[in-house]
Amino acid sequence: MHDNRKRNLMAFAVAVSLTLSAANVSADQVDAAGILRTLDALNTFTDTDFSAEYTIVSEKPGEQRSVFRIRVFRRDREKMTTMVILEPRVRRGEGYLQIGDTAWSYDPESREFAVFSMRENFQDSEARHSDFAELTLSANYDVASIEQDRLGRFDVHVLDLRANNDRMTFPRVKIWVRQDNNLILKEENYSLSDRLMRTVMYPNYVQSGGRFVPSKILMVDNLSEGERTEITVREVSFADVPNSVFTRGYLERIGR
Repeated sequence: MHDNRKRNLMAFAVAVSLTLSAANVSADQVDAAGILRTLDALNTFTDTDFSAEYTIVSEKPGEQRSVFRIRVFRRDREKMTTMVILEPRVRRGEGYLQIGDTAWSYDPESREFAVFSMRENFQDSEARHSDFAELTLSANYDVASIEQDRLGRFDVHVLDLRANNDRMTFPRVKIWVRQDNNLILKEENYSLSDRLMRTVMYPNYVQSGGRFVPSKILMVDNLSEGERTEITVREVSFADVPNSVFTRGYLERIGR
């Protein structure tokens, strides 16, 4: 186990080093595929479990804002994600479980599971269920183009990505990546017809266990004016998660 973690960390360090060496050079000199691999190393935790608390505040014109607090558990090496609603109290105990390409929602009132798609919106917010799970960019997207630009005070790589399969939530994604540390600052999500669906900003990150995790995420619906979602991430942990958490039985127990 320790040897595997050492190898993963070494591979991560090499990927970061290679991509950082490409900063501040022309677009045709940048290894775009290498940037995607580095992003995967930063955002996919194959050598450890992950858990955190997310507060999701959704605002829509003319409606009372919606606030959900959830606990998310991830085991990326086995492609498993568990999400449990903590608040509001009337929804407490509802949960979601993803194992591989299959996902279930659980309703503690009816005590029934239902299959759903990770592409679906989370509780009518701008967030999708897939936003809380593992995503491997290098395996699922090809780089259509790359440019060098500036976003705020940061030099960035701007990558236009096209999905190479039909499992992705968005078939086209455009990302703005800092050249100095490879953190994503901005993301645009497009439909199959190239219509801009959603803009996502990552203004803040927190460092935990030697890793960077977004601590605040802002999502704007580009199709419905005034609709936005703000996500705050707290209590980030990379401690081992019990195997039982990634089971349907776990959702049934906590929903009682």
